[in-house]
Amino acid sequence: MASRLYAWARWMVRRRRWVIATWIVLLAVVGGLGATLHGKRTTEFTVPGVEAQQAQDLLKEKFPPAAGGVVRVVVAAPEGKTVTDPAQRQALDAALHKAASVPGVVTVSQPTSVGAVSADRTIAYSDVRFAEEASKVEQSAKDELSTVMQPLRDAGMQVELGGSAMLPESKAGGPAELVGVVLAFVILAVALGSVVAAGLPLVTALLGVAVGVLGTLFVSGFVQMTGTATVLALMIGLAVGIDYALFVISRHREQLSDPETDWEESIARATATAGSAVVFAGATVVIALAALAITGIPFLTIMGLAGAGTVLIAVLVAISLLPAVLGVFGERMRPRRPQRKSKSKDRPAGAWGLAWARTVTRKPALVLLVGIVGLLALALPARDLRLGLPSYASQPEASTQHKSYDLLTEGFGPGFNATLITVVDTEHIPQNQRQATVTRLRGALAADENVAAVSRPVSSPSGGVVVMGVAPKSSPDAQATTDLVHRMRDRAPEVADTGGALYVTGQTAMAIDVAGKLGDALPLFLGIIVILALILLAIAFRSILVPLKAALGFLLSVGASLGASVWVFQQGHLNGLLDVAAIGPVTSFLPVLLTGVLFGLAMDYEVFLVSRMREHYEHSKDPAEAIAQGVSSSARVVVAAALIMVAVFGGFVFNEDPIVKAIGFALAIGVFIDAFVVRMTLVPAAMALLGRRAWRMPRRLDRLLPDVDIEGARLPASAPAVPAANPHTEKKTPRRKPATRV
Repeated sequence: MASRLYAWARWMVRRRRWVIATWIVLLAVVGGLGATLHGKRTTEFTVPGVEAQQAQDLLKEKFPPAAGGVVRVVVAAPEGKTVTDPAQRQALDAALHKAASVPGVVTVSQPTSVGAVSADRTIAYSDVRFAEEASKVEQSAKDELSTVMQPLRDAGMQVELGGSAMLPESKAGGPAELVGVVLAFVILAVALGSVVAAGLPLVTALLGVAVGVLGTLFVSGFVQMTGTATVLALMIGLAVGIDYALFVISRHREQLSDPETDWEESIARATATAGSAVVFAGATVVIALAALAITGIPFLTIMGLAGAGTVLIAVLVAISLLPAVLGVFGERMRPRRPQRKSKSKDRPAGAWGLAWARTVTRKPALVLLVGIVGLLALALPARDLRLGLPSYASQPEASTQHKSYDLLTEGFGPGFNATLITVVDTEHIPQNQRQATVTRLRGALAADENVAAVSRPVSSPSGGVVVMGVAPKSSPDAQATTDLVHRMRDRAPEVADTGGALYVTGQTAMAIDVAGKLGDALPLFLGIIVILALILLAIAFRSILVPLKAALGFLLSVGASLGASVWVFQQGHLNGLLDVAAIGPVTSFLPVLLTGVLFGLAMDYEVFLVSRMREHYEHSKDPAEAIAQGVSSSARVVVAAALIMVAVFGGFVFNEDPIVKAIGFALAIGVFIDAFVVRMTLVPAAMALLGRRAWRMPRRLDRLLPDVDIEGARLPASAPAVPAANPHTEKKTPRRKPATRV
């Protein structure tokens, strides 16, 4: 691999103008397609085949009005008044009458007619139902509905909007994310010792992310995609794009510190060595994200493929555009030699990394014991992990969704926001038994200890489908609500005995079903990821023990990150600092997503760190010295890369979307733990205990595995610098001399 990348990089440098122009044209084309042909991204996380989705499909087929999206208009009377006062009621009736004329609206309920008024008469709600399903209700229609309610606000009433059609779309690009990018630039400037060198990773990464995200938007015109998919692509693409460029540039400047090294030769060698590690590490991230497809969950598959595509572009940028850009700067990338008054004060590059490696390996068993116990302690909260999707209580406190949630809780109880929809398919029940079957079912549901109320049955025009709403006493995120859903579904055999079918659906039931499906998929996905890690690292390092050690470290990182996420989002610690609106279950797809993303990023640091150890071991055959020199030569760049990722992911922690917030936190804490505790501390300690055994490979297995040579052992000898070369001009091929006549 290294030899091919070496020749590839030389080709890129010598045709740098064409390479840069090609990437700019690609950005313009993809940007144009993404900006003009993008589709509407959905806000719903649905899973085909689960019961809640089967019920929705049945309603779409046999009772379309009941399947439409709902905007629940929640109204609170001014202080000292009630919504049933003549003036308040007249204003409310007039506003609801206008709401019926909003495009797409099919029905508007009257609060006093359906019992949607609180016991103290201060809060009421009206369900505005649209013909389209929730995710397809146009934003313009919701905006117009909010405008229609303005006279109520003018009259002193509080008006908030909730319901299934008000799920906000995930967005990124706010001030917090910008702060993360600024921090990344500062880290780059310190790590590379040059403002110009620090700017290059940002420029190339932003170009790659722009191509990836705009390409994702273009694809959204052909497949259904959640807004979280584009945010994830932006988050991961930006982080790995900066890191991959940092690895190549730092290697390039390290080589240029030798004045005898030619800048073009250095670019080729940096791309061959660090670039090989980038390709290998990037491939692990791409494979891990693409492997999300094995869960069989469409929205998660699309999310993984969107992230994988952006990472693939980041790799291509690092091995094609970056060498070309480095070629443009040429000699200017050579670090200046520091002028010191006293030579005794000079410290060799990587001195602190060398000191850290020697400290860690002095008592490796103790370091391993303390580190593992500490990570297991962090992982302890994960024992209580509960999965779900954020309710409106998790939205920002200033949002209308959160305020509507609070008003409904105040007026009707905490379970009103968790209303479950029972759908009974009565088509095959004999006509004379239908009413009795539904009545028995309604009575049984109302008798449950956690049911606050059951609505009157509503039949479809054909009479083949009956719908009832069930309001629990517990909140949407409570375990008691999940238990209630299971008890309701346990009554399905009773309905089946009469020839019918019972389904339970609604936002809360859908969240429970998605969480169950993802929870079942996690062990299989985790097993595949661990096996993949063992195979890839065995190929990279020609070893059995190194992959085993890496996989165990990865499991510790995932466990600690999940434990920290449970501690914050489920148990409610640090809510004020992180601006978490409400505690609740961990986002259902977070463990699977965290496993895939963190695996790829963890393998990044493993490859960059251990490849330098192996490189020194191949030359010295001294395992202890190889560990020390490997950490010394890679510590600075690994630490900088990890801090950059933590800064980028950490910026998303302050995003208003609770899902994006949880993903950003889990990835930031996961990368921090994996880089600083596992890779920089536990890995050198474990390698010290293993000694020479770390690099052994059974002969039969060694012959079966391909040799990828990511250390560049077979590269040609380094060429000296050309004194007369002008780094800012293209090398011109000499013209062919005319033939001499004889």
